[in-house]
Amino acid sequence: MNELADQLADHVGLASRVGELLPELSTVADLLIRTYERDGRLFTFGNGGSAADAQHLAAELIGRYQRTRRPLPALALTVDPSVLTCIANDFGYDDVFARQVAGFVRPGDMVIAFSTSGRSENVVRGLAEARKMGATTVFFGGSGGGPAAEHADHALVVDSKQTARIQEMHLLLLHLLSERVDAWAAGEG
Repeated sequence: MNELADQLADHVGLASRVGELLPELSTVADLLIRTYERDGRLFTFGNGGSAADAQHLAAELIGRYQRTRRPLPALALTVDPSVLTCIANDFGYDDVFARQVAGFVRPGDMVIAFSTSGRSENVVRGLAEARKMGATTVFFGGSGGGPAAEHADHALVVDSKQTARIQEMHLLLLHLLSERVDAWAAGEG
């Protein structure tokens, strides 16, 4: 029981500090809204649990978050196994996101990457390629940000080294982002 209570206390403590990221998150929300106003699109990616976060964010935007409103163009680059395995096989796993970014992203789009460590080479390369393509780059990270943060125009770095806690805060942040964009798309903001 103490172990569970300790985990909960870690979560609550970290959640109490996540408010420090709200100004940057607000900026990202405004930029994503402007991206959509200019007919741009969102592309997102990550590995493992971070891939699930990327898919979750895309689902909230293309489907719905709280409101029934128009679908917003959002695509997780982690969902097509034929594309992922083709690129991994023919070019290497380090290029699975960068190659898709090069094929899909246009100037004015937004790319959001998730990584708890910021050291995954495929995430680093994906962000670097997105910047090269003229997209606004956003990084949801932890553990100080790592090399991925260097390729982000905006970084939301959770102050933790524990993967579970970082992912819990990423989920909170992506829901807050979804709320702001959802309200705008429904004509409330």
